[in-house]
Amino acid sequence: QVQLVESGGGLVQPGGSLRLSCAASGFTFSKYYMNWFRQAPGKEREFVAGIPWSGHNPVYADSVKGRFTISRDNAKNTLYLQMNSLKPEDTAAYYCNADNSWGQGTQVTVSS
Repeated sequence: QVQLVESGGGLVQPGGSLRLSCAASGFTFSKYYMNWFRQAPGKEREFVAGIPWSGHNPVYADSVKGRFTISRDNAKNTLYLQMNSLKPEDTAAYYCNADNSWGQGTQVTVSS
């Protein structure tokens, strides 16, 4: 069955960096458009970034453009999100998504 497992979250100071990973299994990863979403407490889940199977022309939410980079390694069935210049408002649970499947999420907290 489809499985998406996120990792790499944690506590970081404003201005810091984190790299999230999403290990995928149970489907042909290389054929799927992949996304990162996030959900802060009391807020709706929101789109962060998406990347096609080729890795070319990813798209980003305006709030993270220029700070976050989405990438993928189809040979390793892994999706990444490099997050730089983190802000307190980036604090959220981050989720990997493929079609209708979701991971369990990894918590990112940006605080001094």
